[in-house]
Amino acid sequence: MAKFYFVRHGEADVSDANKKIYQDWGFNMLTLSEKGIAQIKNSAKDERLKGADIIITSPFGRALHTAAILSKELGVDIKVENDLHEWIPDASYKYLNDEDSYNSFKEFCMNRGIKNENCKYNFETVDSIKNRVNSVLDKYKKYNKVIVVSHGVVIQCFLDVMELNNGQVEEYDLK
Repeated sequence: MAKFYFVRHGEADVSDANKKIYQDWGFNMLTLSEKGIAQIKNSAKDERLKGADIIITSPFGRALHTAAILSKELGVDIKVENDLHEWIPDASYKYLNDEDSYNSFKEFCMNRGIKNENCKYNFETVDSIKNRVNSVLDKYKKYNKVIVVSHGVVIQCFLDVMELNNGQVEEYDLK
């Protein structure tokens, strides 16, 4: 049975947010801040991560940067999995401006990730997150130990964890 270790990416460096190529969807290309790098170097010391077979990661910059640090520190290869991406404010992948994204997330939280007839936004639901993450994990069930680098909301929804800090490690057994 595979054991998965979810790691939330480190703190992002948002100093270039909404500048140059980091506007709109480009925001997801942002990498880690110095504090974020230190968080992940500290996470790499977690004994549970030692001896991992592979690191799978979201394609977003902050997660890729996190996976790269873990890979270097632990000597483990990386595989990018698109379906480990961050929660999306519009399930049809339309870009929403900052205000609408914030309001979509607020509605998502108020409704505990479940859409109903009163919802204004077409946010990604908790069930959708669980389904896409499960489909990724299923591909790695033959391994003994897998590190999964993803995002706070995704990990919280998938593991039903209330709070999650940058660099935090959470265990999950695939049944």
